[in-house]
Amino acid sequence: MPIPLLAEGFGRGLSGIPYIWTILQGVVVIGVVTLLKSYFGGATCRSERVMHGKVVMVTGGTSGIGAAVVEELATRGAQIILLTHHAPSDPFLVDYIEDVRTVTNNELVYAEQVDLSSLHSIRLFATKWVDNAPPRRLDMIILCANVMTPSFGTSQTTIDGLEAEWMINYLSTFHLLSILSPAIRAQPPDREVRVLFSTCSSYIGGKLDYNGTEKATKSGSSAYARSKLAVMTFAYAFQKHLDAYKRPDNQASNARAIIVDPGYSRTPGTRRWLSGGTIWGLLLYLITWPLWWLILKSPTQGAQTYLLAAMDAEYGRGAGGKLLKECREYQPLRPEVENEEIAKQLWEFSEKQVEQLEKQGAVKRALAKKEEEKKQKTKDDTTKTDAASSAGKKEPTAGSRRSRKAK
Repeated sequence: MPIPLLAEGFGRGLSGIPYIWTILQGVVVIGVVTLLKSYFGGATCRSERVMHGKVVMVTGGTSGIGAAVVEELATRGAQIILLTHHAPSDPFLVDYIEDVRTVTNNELVYAEQVDLSSLHSIRLFATKWVDNAPPRRLDMIILCANVMTPSFGTSQTTIDGLEAEWMINYLSTFHLLSILSPAIRAQPPDREVRVLFSTCSSYIGGKLDYNGTEKATKSGSSAYARSKLAVMTFAYAFQKHLDAYKRPDNQASNARAIIVDPGYSRTPGTRRWLSGGTIWGLLLYLITWPLWWLILKSPTQGAQTYLLAAMDAEYGRGAGGKLLKECREYQPLRPEVENEEIAKQLWEFSEKQVEQLEKQGAVKRALAKKEEEKKQKTKDDTTKTDAASSAGKKEPTAGSRRSRKAK
Protein backbone atom coordinates (compact mmCIF):
# COMPACT_ATOMS: atom_id res chain seq x y z
CA MET A 1 0.00 0.00 0.00
CA PRO A 2 2.64 2.67 0.84
CA ILE A 3 4.66 1.89 -2.33
CA PRO A 4 1.80 2.64 -4.77
CA LEU A 5 1.02 5.84 -2.82
CA LEU A 6 4.66 6.95 -3.01
CA ALA A 7 4.76 6.11 -6.70
CA GLU A 8 1.59 8.15 -7.19
CA GLY A 9 3.18 11.02 -5.32
CA PHE A 10 6.32 10.99 -7.43
CA GLY A 11 4.36 10.62 -10.63
CA ARG A 12 1.50 13.07 -10.16
CA GLY A 13 2.74 15.16 -7.22
CA LEU A 14 1.67 15.25 -3.56
CA SER A 15 -1.81 16.36 -4.53
CA GLY A 16 -2.31 12.91 -6.01
CA ILE A 17 -2.02 11.23 -2.56
CA PRO A 18 -5.38 11.14 -0.72
CA TYR A 19 -5.52 13.26 2.50
CA ILE A 20 -1.81 14.09 2.22
CA TRP A 21 -2.20 17.63 3.53
CA THR A 22 -4.25 16.47 6.50
CA ILE A 23 -1.61 13.86 7.30
CA LEU A 24 1.20 16.43 7.05
CA GLN A 25 -0.66 18.82 9.31
CA GLY A 26 -1.14 16.06 11.87
CA VAL A 27 2.54 15.15 11.72
CA VAL A 28 3.53 18.79 12.26
CA VAL A 29 1.18 19.16 15.24
CA ILE A 30 2.41 15.94 16.85
CA GLY A 31 6.01 16.99 16.25
CA VAL A 32 5.50 20.42 17.84
CA VAL A 33 3.70 18.93 20.87
CA THR A 34 6.48 16.36 21.28
CA LEU A 35 9.17 19.04 21.17
CA LEU A 36 7.33 21.26 23.65
CA LYS A 37 6.71 18.34 26.00
CA SER A 38 10.37 17.39 25.83
CA TYR A 39 11.40 20.97 26.56
CA PHE A 40 9.04 21.53 29.50
CA GLY A 41 9.77 18.03 30.85
CA GLY A 42 13.21 19.20 31.94
CA ALA A 43 16.45 17.28 32.40
CA THR A 44 16.75 13.62 33.31
CA CYS A 45 19.01 12.22 36.02
CA ARG A 46 21.68 10.04 34.41
CA SER A 47 23.24 8.94 37.68
CA GLU A 48 23.08 5.23 38.44
CA ARG A 49 23.76 4.09 41.96
CA VAL A 50 22.83 1.15 44.16
CA MET A 51 21.40 2.46 47.44
CA HIS A 52 21.42 -0.76 49.47
CA GLY A 53 22.22 -0.07 53.13
CA LYS A 54 21.48 3.67 52.87
CA VAL A 55 19.07 5.09 55.45
CA VAL A 56 17.00 7.94 54.02
CA MET A 57 14.63 10.11 56.05
CA VAL A 58 11.94 11.83 53.94
CA THR A 59 9.32 14.46 54.70
CA GLY A 60 6.43 14.88 52.27
CA GLY A 61 7.08 11.43 50.85
CA THR A 62 3.48 10.27 50.45
CA SER A 63 2.43 12.42 47.50
CA GLY A 64 3.74 14.44 44.57
CA ILE A 65 7.46 14.71 43.96
CA GLY A 66 8.31 13.25 47.37
CA ALA A 67 6.45 10.03 46.53
CA ALA A 68 8.34 9.76 43.21
CA VAL A 69 11.67 10.21 45.01
CA VAL A 70 10.74 7.59 47.61
CA GLU A 71 9.73 5.06 44.97
CA GLU A 72 12.95 5.48 42.98
CA LEU A 73 15.28 5.30 46.00
CA ALA A 74 13.39 2.33 47.44
CA THR A 75 13.68 0.57 44.08
CA ARG A 76 17.44 0.98 44.36
CA GLY A 77 17.42 -0.64 47.80
CA ALA A 78 17.46 2.30 50.22
CA GLN A 79 15.82 2.03 53.63
CA ILE A 80 13.12 4.72 53.72
CA ILE A 81 11.79 6.39 56.87
CA LEU A 82 8.72 8.47 56.08
CA LEU A 83 7.91 11.32 58.45
CA THR A 84 4.16 11.80 58.18
CA HIS A 85 1.40 13.31 60.29
CA HIS A 86 -0.61 10.10 59.83
CA ALA A 87 -0.44 7.52 62.60
CA PRO A 88 1.37 4.30 61.56
CA SER A 89 -1.93 2.44 61.97
CA ASP A 90 -3.81 4.81 59.65
CA PRO A 91 -5.41 2.75 56.83
CA PHE A 92 -4.21 5.16 54.15
CA LEU A 93 -0.61 5.00 55.35
CA VAL A 94 -0.70 1.23 55.80
CA ASP A 95 -1.96 0.74 52.24
CA TYR A 96 0.51 3.27 50.84
CA ILE A 97 3.52 1.63 52.47
CA GLU A 98 2.34 -1.80 51.37
CA ASP A 99 1.99 -0.54 47.79
CA VAL A 100 5.49 0.98 47.83
CA ARG A 101 6.99 -2.23 49.22
CA THR A 102 5.24 -4.26 46.52
CA VAL A 103 6.15 -1.97 43.61
CA THR A 104 9.79 -1.54 44.67
CA ASN A 105 10.29 -5.08 46.01
CA ASN A 106 11.74 -3.46 49.13
CA GLU A 107 10.42 -4.24 52.61
CA LEU A 108 12.57 -1.55 54.26
CA VAL A 109 9.96 1.20 54.02
CA TYR A 110 8.67 2.50 57.35
CA ALA A 111 6.81 5.49 58.78
CA GLU A 112 7.18 7.65 61.88
CA GLN A 113 4.42 9.96 63.04
CA VAL A 114 5.68 13.55 63.00
CA ASP A 115 3.33 16.49 62.63
CA LEU A 116 5.40 19.19 60.96
CA SER A 117 2.86 21.82 62.02
CA SER A 118 3.66 21.12 65.69
CA LEU A 119 6.98 21.99 67.33
CA HIS A 120 6.25 19.56 70.15
CA SER A 121 5.68 16.65 67.76
CA ILE A 122 8.94 17.40 65.96
CA ARG A 123 10.86 17.53 69.25
CA LEU A 124 9.41 14.24 70.47
CA PHE A 125 10.58 12.43 67.34
CA ALA A 126 13.96 14.16 66.93
CA THR A 127 15.04 13.79 70.57
CA LYS A 128 14.07 10.12 70.50
CA TRP A 129 16.24 9.67 67.39
CA VAL A 130 19.21 11.56 68.85
CA ASP A 131 19.05 9.85 72.26
CA ASN A 132 19.77 6.47 70.69
CA ALA A 133 23.18 5.03 71.61
CA PRO A 134 25.17 4.27 69.55
CA PRO A 135 23.99 6.90 67.03
CA ARG A 136 21.60 5.50 64.48
CA ARG A 137 22.73 5.37 60.89
CA LEU A 138 21.51 8.29 58.80
CA ASP A 139 22.77 8.80 55.25
CA MET A 140 20.31 11.32 53.93
CA ILE A 141 17.47 13.69 54.86
CA ILE A 142 15.18 14.77 52.02
CA LEU A 143 12.88 17.65 52.95
CA CYS A 144 10.02 17.58 50.44
CA ALA A 145 7.18 18.63 52.75
CA ASN A 146 5.51 21.72 51.42
CA VAL A 147 2.30 23.69 51.77
CA MET A 148 0.98 26.47 49.57
CA THR A 149 -2.17 28.49 50.16
CA PRO A 150 -4.55 28.57 47.15
CA SER A 151 -4.38 31.69 45.01
CA PHE A 152 -7.77 32.91 46.30
CA GLY A 153 -7.42 31.66 49.85
CA THR A 154 -6.09 32.86 53.19
CA SER A 155 -3.16 31.06 54.78
CA GLN A 156 -3.96 28.82 57.72
CA THR A 157 -2.65 29.01 61.28
CA THR A 158 -0.93 26.04 62.94
CA ILE A 159 -1.49 24.66 66.42
CA ASP A 160 1.38 26.86 67.66
CA GLY A 161 -0.22 29.97 66.22
CA LEU A 162 2.14 30.33 63.25
CA GLU A 163 1.42 30.93 59.62
CA ALA A 164 1.25 27.52 57.89
CA GLU A 165 3.77 28.32 55.13
CA TRP A 166 6.31 29.67 57.61
CA MET A 167 5.93 26.72 59.98
CA ILE A 168 5.75 23.77 57.59
CA ASN A 169 8.00 25.03 54.80
CA TYR A 170 10.71 26.58 56.96
CA LEU A 171 10.51 26.49 60.75
CA SER A 172 9.83 22.75 60.91
CA THR A 173 13.03 22.23 58.87
CA PHE A 174 14.99 24.52 61.19
CA HIS A 175 13.64 22.81 64.30
CA LEU A 176 14.14 19.27 63.00
CA LEU A 177 17.72 19.82 61.80
CA SER A 178 18.68 21.79 64.90
CA ILE A 179 17.87 18.76 67.05
CA LEU A 180 19.19 16.15 64.59
CA SER A 181 22.46 18.04 64.08
CA PRO A 182 24.42 15.90 66.61
CA ALA A 183 23.19 12.72 64.89
CA ILE A 184 24.26 14.09 61.50
CA ARG A 185 27.73 15.09 62.73
CA ALA A 186 28.22 11.78 64.58
CA GLN A 187 28.15 9.70 61.39
CA PRO A 188 31.44 7.90 60.53
CA PRO A 189 33.84 9.88 58.29
CA ASP A 190 33.57 7.37 55.42
CA ARG A 191 29.81 7.93 55.16
CA GLU A 192 28.38 10.53 52.76
CA VAL A 193 25.63 12.42 54.59
CA ARG A 194 23.40 14.64 52.49
CA VAL A 195 20.61 17.02 53.49
CA LEU A 196 18.37 18.01 50.58
CA PHE A 197 16.37 21.24 50.94
CA SER A 198 13.45 22.13 48.66
CA THR A 199 13.07 25.53 47.10
CA CYS A 200 11.19 27.24 44.29
CA SER A 201 11.92 30.15 41.99
CA SER A 202 9.35 32.16 43.94
CA TYR A 203 12.10 32.87 46.51
CA ILE A 204 13.31 35.59 44.13
CA GLY A 205 10.34 37.76 45.13
CA GLY A 206 10.42 36.85 48.81
CA LYS A 207 11.03 39.20 51.72
CA LEU A 208 12.18 38.13 55.19
CA ASP A 209 9.52 39.98 57.16
CA TYR A 210 9.62 38.34 60.58
CA ASN A 211 6.67 40.31 61.95
CA GLY A 212 4.19 38.52 59.73
CA THR A 213 5.07 34.95 60.64
CA GLU A 214 2.66 34.64 63.57
CA LYS A 215 -0.52 35.53 61.77
CA ALA A 216 -2.38 34.35 58.71
CA THR A 217 -2.10 36.50 55.62
CA LYS A 218 -4.40 36.99 52.64
CA SER A 219 -1.45 36.78 50.28
CA GLY A 220 -0.48 33.13 50.12
CA SER A 221 2.03 33.78 47.35
CA SER A 222 4.06 36.27 49.39
CA ALA A 223 4.02 33.95 52.41
CA TYR A 224 5.21 31.06 50.27
CA ALA A 225 7.99 33.15 48.71
CA ARG A 226 9.13 34.27 52.16
CA SER A 227 9.28 30.71 53.44
CA LYS A 228 11.37 29.57 50.46
CA LEU A 229 13.77 32.50 50.85
CA ALA A 230 14.17 31.56 54.51
CA VAL A 231 14.81 27.90 53.60
CA MET A 232 17.59 28.85 51.20
CA THR A 233 19.20 31.25 53.67
CA PHE A 234 19.10 28.60 56.38
CA ALA A 235 20.49 25.91 54.05
CA TYR A 236 23.66 27.90 53.38
CA ALA A 237 23.96 28.75 57.08
CA PHE A 238 23.46 25.10 58.06
CA GLN A 239 26.29 24.06 55.73
CA LYS A 240 28.60 26.53 57.50
CA HIS A 241 27.36 25.17 60.83
CA LEU A 242 28.31 21.64 59.76
CA ASP A 243 31.70 22.74 58.40
CA ALA A 244 32.53 24.59 61.63
CA TYR A 245 32.18 21.43 63.73
CA LYS A 246 35.50 19.90 64.74
CA ARG A 247 35.16 16.14 64.68
CA PRO A 248 36.79 14.08 67.47
CA ASP A 249 38.61 12.04 64.82
CA ASN A 250 39.97 15.25 63.22
CA GLN A 251 38.39 14.28 59.90
CA ALA A 252 36.78 16.80 57.58
CA SER A 253 33.02 17.28 57.69
CA ASN A 254 31.21 14.61 55.66
CA ALA A 255 27.77 16.26 55.71
CA ARG A 256 26.59 18.43 52.83
CA ALA A 257 23.54 20.61 52.37
CA ILE A 258 22.12 20.71 48.84
CA ILE A 259 19.28 22.96 47.68
CA VAL A 260 17.01 21.52 45.00
CA ASP A 261 14.59 23.38 42.75
CA PRO A 262 12.43 20.75 41.01
CA GLY A 263 10.74 23.22 38.66
CA TYR A 264 7.01 23.57 38.04
CA SER A 265 5.28 20.21 38.40
CA ARG A 266 1.76 18.78 38.50
CA THR A 267 1.71 18.06 42.20
CA PRO A 268 -1.39 18.11 44.45
CA GLY A 269 -0.17 21.42 45.90
CA THR A 270 0.16 23.00 42.46
CA ARG A 271 -3.27 21.74 41.47
CA ARG A 272 -4.77 23.18 44.65
CA TRP A 273 -3.09 26.52 44.03
CA LEU A 274 -4.19 26.71 40.40
CA SER A 275 -7.77 25.79 41.27
CA GLY A 276 -7.87 28.38 44.06
CA GLY A 277 -9.12 25.73 46.46
CA THR A 278 -12.64 25.95 45.01
CA ILE A 279 -14.90 23.54 43.13
CA TRP A 280 -15.27 25.92 40.19
CA GLY A 281 -11.53 26.38 40.09
CA LEU A 282 -11.05 22.62 40.04
CA LEU A 283 -13.54 22.34 37.16
CA LEU A 284 -11.61 24.99 35.23
CA TYR A 285 -8.37 23.14 35.96
CA LEU A 286 -9.83 19.92 34.56
CA ILE A 287 -11.03 21.69 31.42
CA THR A 288 -7.59 23.23 30.84
CA TRP A 289 -5.73 20.09 31.90
CA PRO A 290 -4.14 19.49 28.44
CA LEU A 291 -2.35 22.83 28.81
CA TRP A 292 -1.01 21.95 32.28
CA TRP A 293 -0.04 18.49 31.02
CA LEU A 294 2.05 20.16 28.33
CA ILE A 295 3.84 22.88 30.31
CA LEU A 296 4.12 21.29 33.78
CA LYS A 297 6.33 18.37 34.71
CA SER A 298 4.97 15.14 36.07
CA PRO A 299 6.03 14.27 39.65
CA THR A 300 8.54 11.77 38.24
CA GLN A 301 10.09 14.45 36.02
CA GLY A 302 10.17 16.88 38.95
CA ALA A 303 12.02 14.28 41.03
CA GLN A 304 15.00 14.04 38.66
CA THR A 305 17.09 16.78 40.27
CA TYR A 306 16.44 15.30 43.72
CA LEU A 307 17.66 11.94 42.48
CA LEU A 308 20.80 13.52 41.06
CA ALA A 309 21.52 15.27 44.36
CA ALA A 310 20.85 12.03 46.25
CA MET A 311 22.91 9.65 44.10
CA ASP A 312 25.60 11.45 42.12
CA ALA A 313 29.05 10.93 43.62
CA GLU A 314 30.01 14.55 42.89
CA TYR A 315 27.63 15.85 45.54
CA GLY A 316 28.87 13.45 48.18
CA ARG A 317 32.30 15.02 48.32
CA GLY A 318 33.83 18.47 48.13
CA ALA A 319 32.09 21.63 49.26
CA GLY A 320 28.39 21.63 50.10
CA GLY A 321 25.89 24.44 49.89
CA LYS A 322 25.00 24.03 46.21
CA LEU A 323 21.84 24.97 44.35
CA LEU A 324 20.64 22.46 41.73
CA LYS A 325 18.00 22.97 39.07
CA GLU A 326 17.39 20.91 35.94
CA CYS A 327 20.23 18.62 37.07
CA ARG A 328 22.72 21.48 36.88
CA GLU A 329 24.36 23.84 39.37
CA TYR A 330 23.15 27.41 39.52
CA GLN A 331 24.06 30.49 41.51
CA PRO A 332 21.20 31.92 43.61
CA LEU A 333 19.58 34.99 42.08
CA ARG A 334 19.26 36.58 45.52
CA PRO A 335 22.83 37.09 46.79
CA GLU A 336 21.59 37.82 50.33
CA VAL A 337 20.82 34.12 50.85
CA GLU A 338 24.57 33.67 51.31
CA ASN A 339 24.94 36.76 53.49
CA GLU A 340 26.27 35.74 56.92
CA GLU A 341 24.70 38.67 58.75
CA ILE A 342 21.22 37.97 57.34
CA ALA A 343 21.65 34.25 58.09
CA LYS A 344 22.67 35.07 61.67
CA GLN A 345 19.59 37.24 62.17
CA LEU A 346 17.33 34.52 60.75
CA TRP A 347 18.93 31.83 62.92
CA GLU A 348 18.65 33.91 66.11
CA PHE A 349 15.05 34.87 65.35
CA SER A 350 14.12 31.24 64.66
CA GLU A 351 15.71 30.03 67.89
CA LYS A 352 13.88 32.64 69.96
CA GLN A 353 10.60 31.92 68.20
CA VAL A 354 10.91 28.17 68.78
CA GLU A 355 11.88 28.68 72.42
CA GLN A 356 9.00 31.05 73.08
CA LEU A 357 6.39 28.90 71.36
CA GLU A 358 7.61 25.71 73.03
CA LYS A 359 7.27 27.36 76.44
CA GLN A 360 3.76 28.47 75.60
CA GLY A 361 2.93 25.01 74.32
CA ALA A 362 4.31 23.38 77.48
CA VAL A 363 2.11 25.63 79.64
CA LYS A 364 -0.96 24.80 77.54
CA ARG A 365 -0.27 21.07 77.76
CA ALA A 366 0.26 21.30 81.52
CA LEU A 367 -3.02 23.17 82.00
CA ALA A 368 -4.84 20.72 79.74
CA LYS A 369 -3.38 17.78 81.69
CA LYS A 370 -4.35 19.37 84.99
CA GLU A 371 -7.87 19.98 83.73
CA GLU A 372 -8.12 16.40 82.51
CA GLU A 373 -6.93 15.09 85.88
CA LYS A 374 -9.48 17.31 87.62
CA LYS A 375 -12.26 15.95 85.44
CA GLN A 376 -11.10 12.40 86.05
CA LYS A 377 -10.96 12.98 89.81
CA THR A 378 -14.45 14.45 89.78
CA LYS A 379 -15.67 11.45 87.81
CA ASP A 380 -14.00 9.03 90.25
CA ASP A 381 -15.46 10.86 93.27
CA THR A 382 -18.92 10.71 91.72
CA THR A 383 -18.51 7.00 91.10
CA LYS A 384 -17.43 6.40 94.71
CA THR A 385 -20.34 8.45 96.05
CA ASP A 386 -22.81 6.52 93.94
CA ALA A 387 -21.28 3.24 95.09
CA ALA A 388 -21.46 4.30 98.75
CA SER A 389 -25.07 5.43 98.35
CA SER A 390 -26.01 2.11 96.78
CA ALA A 391 -24.26 0.22 99.60
CA GLY A 392 -26.17 2.23 102.26
CA LYS A 393 -29.56 1.19 100.88
CA LYS A 394 -29.46 -2.52 101.68
CA GLU A 395 -32.31 -4.72 100.52
CA PRO A 396 -34.17 -6.46 103.44
CA THR A 397 -33.09 -10.06 103.98
CA ALA A 398 -35.78 -12.67 103.33
CA GLY A 399 -37.36 -13.92 106.59
CA SER A 400 -36.03 -11.03 108.70
CA ARG A 401 -38.19 -8.83 110.97
CA ARG A 402 -37.81 -5.92 108.52
CA SER A 403 -39.02 -8.02 105.63
CA ARG A 404 -42.06 -9.22 107.64
CA LYS A 405 -42.97 -5.65 108.55
CA ALA A 406 -42.67 -4.70 104.93
CA LYS A 407 -45.36 -7.24 104.15
